[in-house]
Formats: sequence, C-alpha cells, structure tokens
Amino acid sequence: GRLDFDARVVDRGASTTMNASTTPKTLTRGKRDVALSAYALLFSELVQYHKSRAKDTSELERALEDAGADVGRRMYEAQSFRERGPGKRENRLLPLLQFIQSSFWKNAFGRAADSLEVYDDDEYLLSDRDLLVNRFVSVPKDYGDLNCGAFAAGMVGGILRSAGFPSKVSCYYSEQAPGDASGRRTTNILMKFERETIEREKRLDGR
Repeated sequence: GRLDFDARVVDRGASTTMNASTTPKTLTRGKRDVALSAYALLFSELVQYHKSRAKDTSELERALEDAGADVGRRMYEAQSFRERGPGKRENRLLPLLQFIQSSFWKNAFGRAADSLEVYDDDEYLLSDRDLLVNRFVSVPKDYGDLNCGAFAAGMVGGILRSAGFPSKVSCYYSEQAPGDASGRRTTNILMKFERETIEREKRLDGR
C-alpha cells in the first residue's frame, strides 16, 4: 500500500484535520517560511522515491537515514556560517548536542526537541514527542513498524560527522505516556560515540 503523507494528524489509524488554532501553518527555515503542506508533500515524495527502490522496511529506513545525513550536514554548515561566520563551528560535544536539540531542531522541524539525556559517558538520547516527519504518516500494515524518524536520525549523524564527532546513530519509538490519547509515539534518537571522542572531551575538561 501507499504511505499517506498530508497535512493531517494521524490518531489511532483515523485521520483528522489539523486544528487551525493550535497547529502552526509554517515552519521557519532561516529567514524563510515553509508551509506545512509543502513540507509534507516534499517529504512524501522523498519517501516514495526511496520506497520504490527499497526491498523492505529496513532498507527504506537506511535510505532515509542516508538522505537525512546529507541534508543535516548541509543545513548545519549553512546555519553555522550564518550564526558564527565562515570556518567557525562548535568544537565541544555537549554544546553541539544542545545546539542540535534547540536551534537546529527549530530550524528543521519548527520547534525544539523535547529532551536531551545522557545515558552513559558515550551515549546520549534526543527525544521528540511529536516529530514532524512522523506526524503526517499513516503507515499501512505491510510496512510494519516503519519509522520515518530515520531521516531525522540521519540528519543528526550527518551533523556529528561534519563537526568531527563520529558516532553510531539509531532511531526507535517509545509508546505514549499513560493517559495520552493522541496516539502519537515519542521518537528517540540514540547517539553512541566512539571512545576516542569521549576521551578527548575528558582531556578538554581536565579530567
């Protein structure tokens, strides 16, 4: 079946029109505004393009992650140039992750991610309870548990590689909290960094 992507909120399998009074009509992209309907259509075409070439859901998610990595790298470089000037980027891990959670996420998805947590010295978790690229998705049963958040995970991975913080980035869902009837699941992006990256951070901290 075809994936449905449009300016609708998916609630337990039933599509309901967005509430105009509570849903933003546009996303801020630098100094330009992008209509949500245009954003949804563009992302739909991206997914359909890779769907036609993927053998299964896992391969489709990998393709979305690769596409996101290129987009994330380019957006990060452009945003760093605007905000910091040529050749200047964040060179510490935690400030970079905080930048991704707040400033970059707002630029890419219209609002900051909900949380950034430290699991261990080398693991960090970025969570979004209403990730834009999953908000408009009605996934047919034959797609299983397709998570279009793989695109956002790819963006994060592309930024980290570009900034010199190689890591393994993965994406998974967690169920909604008890009492939450929205039907939306939190998208979690787990970043596991290479040991040399963590050791470098410790040296810079004087530990």
